[in-house]
Amino acid sequence: MSLNVIETSDLTKIYSSSFGKRKVEALTNLDLNVSGGMIFGLLGPNGAGKTTLIKLLLGITFPTSGSAKILNKNIGNYNVKDKVGYLPENHKYPPYLSGGDVLQLFGKLSGMDGTELEKKIDEMLQLVQLSKWKKTKVKNYSKGMMQRLGLAQAMINDPDLIFLDEPTDGVDPIGRKEIRDILIELKNKGKTIFLNSHLLSEVEMITDRVGILNKGKLLREGTVKELTEKKEEYKIAIEGDTVYTLPADFVLKINLKKMDKDYYSFKVDNTLELNNALDVLRNNGIIIKEMTQQKNTLEEMFISLIKEAEKENVQ
Repeated sequence: MSLNVIETSDLTKIYSSSFGKRKVEALTNLDLNVSGGMIFGLLGPNGAGKTTLIKLLLGITFPTSGSAKILNKNIGNYNVKDKVGYLPENHKYPPYLSGGDVLQLFGKLSGMDGTELEKKIDEMLQLVQLSKWKKTKVKNYSKGMMQRLGLAQAMINDPDLIFLDEPTDGVDPIGRKEIRDILIELKNKGKTIFLNSHLLSEVEMITDRVGILNKGKLLREGTVKELTEKKEEYKIAIEGDTVYTLPADFVLKINLKKMDKDYYSFKVDNTLELNNALDVLRNNGIIIKEMTQQKNTLEEMFISLIKEAEKENVQ
């Protein structure tokens, strides 16, 4: 069995308007692999194709061309859905049902019943910290409680793969922290979580890998560290104001700049140049107290990447 829980190859989805006069390419030749047991975050502005991708993988809509597998089975194989959980964006439940009733309904839809289901309902409510509200009608739930109930609903069938579309949207900071903790706990149990979100700071905290989608195209994919590191740019803290001892051509070559107090930044092209630069600094009597590789935030990288893609589209 493949180690990849999600695999897509040249996956394309084109929507046609009335009478087919106007076509919208929601996804274009998407190649994506997601390994098992990780939290994968898919980022993109509104209209990027994030929800379309989830709908294709779940078999809610069908690809125009290309192929995809989840849990090593083609997306057309409905049997795979037994091991998949899904929390859509802006989910709604009948307001007259209690939290326990909602899980009862979805459990029965998943083929569960009797004491097995009751035990699972209590287990899920405890996981999402809603045990006390089991008999409370969902019309009285807060936004955060509704999102946590949605998580419980997505997990009621004990899935191996869970799709979450904007799971923390509209939730306050405490609620977001609670949801993050639940997702990390699920990952630790070996579950794979595919997360759609526009809250970049949330994604940065919990994902193992991230994909950036814009206008149906995958722009970048990798770990948060890979996507946010500035190539070979470093920040150092030195003891005292001793940089005046450095040769002017060396300062120019590494673009040494003062940042604040004892901190300076510099750039090199590779690891060899980094070591040579450190040798020059030390040979000129400079004592280095601290050194770190510079990083962008995920948000800075995301905005830069989207702007770059927009410029290319204009050209």
